[in-house]
Amino acid sequence: MNITFKQVKIKDKSTVLNLFKKTAEKINKMNIDHWQYWMNPPLEKIRWVEEGINNNEFFFLDDLNGKNIGMVRILNEDLLYWGKRTEKSKYVHSLVVKEEYNGKGIGTKVLQEIENNAKKDNYKYLRLDADSKNTKLCKYYEKLDFIKVGIKELPLSNNNLYEKEIQ
Repeated sequence: MNITFKQVKIKDKSTVLNLFKKTAEKINKMNIDHWQYWMNPPLEKIRWVEEGINNNEFFFLDDLNGKNIGMVRILNEDLLYWGKRTEKSKYVHSLVVKEEYNGKGIGTKVLQEIENNAKKDNYKYLRLDADSKNTKLCKYYEKLDFIKVGIKELPLSNNNLYEKEIQ
């Protein structure tokens, strides 16, 4: 499946929040305590989404027919989770694939595309995080050759920090 990245606009904020909510419901059905705050997001999370949209960091993931299959946030700097870093890195957040598209390798394809684009622009690392309680997601990233390099404690979660050197 080919995937296109479409810039999210502020008018799309409710769609973004709904994708988070649907993903939280999906995760809850798997008995994983991760992202449950997206069911009724606190103001700080809504502002985090607005900031990302205003900074052109959120992208819808569409198939070639223009049908939405998910979203992702891509940053050049991530002070909240990673602090100030000197290495040129791309940071991935909020990689969401709609439930009906699970198991088709879409998440892997999205991460590969981000990595390929980062390589063209001479980035050294691809970085992301995962709630430490979501062991399935952590193992998924490790299977994709991401290495756990730390933990970030936040009010709503403890997150494993992962990075992959771009070759």
